[in-house]
Amino acid sequence: MENKEGIIGMYTAADGTQWLSDPEERFGFRANWKVNRILHRVVSDYQEVAVVETEGFGKTLVLDGIVQTTEKDGFIYNEMIIHIPLATHPRPSDVCIIGGGDCGAAREAVKYPSVRNVDMVEIDPEVVKASRKYLPEVAGSGEPDPRIRFHYEDGTAFIRRRRDAYDVLVVDSSDPVGPAKVLFERPFYEDVHRSLKEDGIMVCQSESPVFHPDVLSSVHRTLKDLFPVVRTYLAAIPTYPGGVWSFTLASKKHDPLLEGSERLQEDGNRYVNRDLFESCFRLPVYVKERLQKR
Repeated sequence: MENKEGIIGMYTAADGTQWLSDPEERFGFRANWKVNRILHRVVSDYQEVAVVETEGFGKTLVLDGIVQTTEKDGFIYNEMIIHIPLATHPRPSDVCIIGGGDCGAAREAVKYPSVRNVDMVEIDPEVVKASRKYLPEVAGSGEPDPRIRFHYEDGTAFIRRRRDAYDVLVVDSSDPVGPAKVLFERPFYEDVHRSLKEDGIMVCQSESPVFHPDVLSSVHRTLKDLFPVVRTYLAAIPTYPGGVWSFTLASKKHDPLLEGSERLQEDGNRYVNRDLFESCFRLPVYVKERLQKR
């Protein structure tokens, strides 16, 4: 049963307006979104799932008080986490997405005509349900593409059972807390490596290089131990802390610095084009220095 009271992280200001607050306590930083309406709230078996209408970013998916995606800028994250690895692979056929309950990543993946199957593994069906109902701008409207198969289970257990199954595997996880924490650890990445075909590619969101540089460097270091090609790239996403977000791609064979931009599916994109594909791997000094640390 829905209860539209007491969303985690929300408070009422002195003037009566409602705000959603997302703190980065270690840095003394706090992002605030003015909330016009609460559209949905349910406490699932895993977390609080809410959709709110914010003043500037429109409808927004919020999990345990943390903003996940918005109708205003959700396309940036979803295009960046999908198009870079799928264009890098010469013929992606079998794709797996771990997480991605807002359905935006899966929606982008099926833009590639060679894709015949997308296994979307989301532990919490309430996230998918809320996204499809309230965020068609992200999830898409109508019935999902028939190539997308939904699996409501733990992503780590799902991948552990797969061997040589995927051309591209996307780890579209929330922050490394709670049930998503294991998606940033070495045993999971080892299972990911085994689940990929001989020329397979994986990509994960690797957090903010400003607020979580330790997560970024740990992910990069672990993947370097497992894959011959590891590339970190960046995107500007306004609703994420600091506005700069990192992704890390690891490949058994194909290098996005050498190939991929010519295969990019640009039709309908609002962020990624060939110029951006090639430039997103050009990292600032502070990020390069962080990746070089052992």
